[in-house]
Amino acid sequence: MSGRALRKSYGDGVALDDVDLTVHEGAVHGLLGPNGAGKTTLLRALLGLVRLDAGTLEVQGTVGGFVETPGAYPYLTGRQNLQILAGLDDCPGDVDEVLRRVDLADRSDTLVNGWSLGMRQRLGIAAGLLRRPDVLVLDEPANGLDPLGARGLRDLVRELAAEGLTVLLCSHDLAEVDALCEDVTVLVGGQVVWSGAVTDLRARPGRFLVSTSADDRALRLAVDGLAASPRPDGGLVVVGATEVVDAYVLELAAQGVAVRGLVRESLPLEEAFLELTA
Repeated sequence: MSGRALRKSYGDGVALDDVDLTVHEGAVHGLLGPNGAGKTTLLRALLGLVRLDAGTLEVQGTVGGFVETPGAYPYLTGRQNLQILAGLDDCPGDVDEVLRRVDLADRSDTLVNGWSLGMRQRLGIAAGLLRRPDVLVLDEPANGLDPLGARGLRDLVRELAAEGLTVLLCSHDLAEVDALCEDVTVLVGGQVVWSGAVTDLRARPGRFLVSTSADDRALRLAVDGLAASPRPDGGLVVVGATEVVDAYVLELAAQGVAVRGLVRESLPLEEAFLELTA
């Protein structure tokens, strides 16, 4: 799935501003960003709910899923809701099978009006799976789920990806994204500010743990674009672009200070995200 130069405006407000997006087949790809970043508009465009002003959006196969809170007829049962969708959309999926996969089989013949938010979220996932899609869009799927339900959801997403389904996951729960996604795209103000591996996002600030033969001398060495501070347990925390840190290491060697350890620090995803979007 890919999008190129995607643009969408609402009046004077620009929701998507030349957005590029690449999601690899069979991957779980995270879509992140603060409120108003353009995530919902992008998901709506992918599901055919809004028409883009410009750009090209290509999907191999079919798309299923939901954006924002999934809707349902409250005066019907979960099974009846899915049967109506299957009839309207000529879905090839099996209603009983998708209910089982989202752990709703035992409540499928009760009215949705009495269901919790978490159960309605799972019904939305079931509706998306009913189309047997190639790409599944999930917008805050763990909303309303208790810890056990959230763990079950993560297991389900992993199973689906292992079966070859591509999942685009939009979530404010960074722990959930961290647990499920290898790649993420971050939107801010309708523009992509990051797209790549989660591990690279964590490493993006350029923080390194350095140990030397003479930390006091290493701390006093000044290099443009680099900040160094002592660690309580010995060694230094060095912050700077990779090429600046390279120059720092070479200068330490020239000054007769041996570098005994150099490790890029991996930040928690939440901290890396906040640094990126601030």
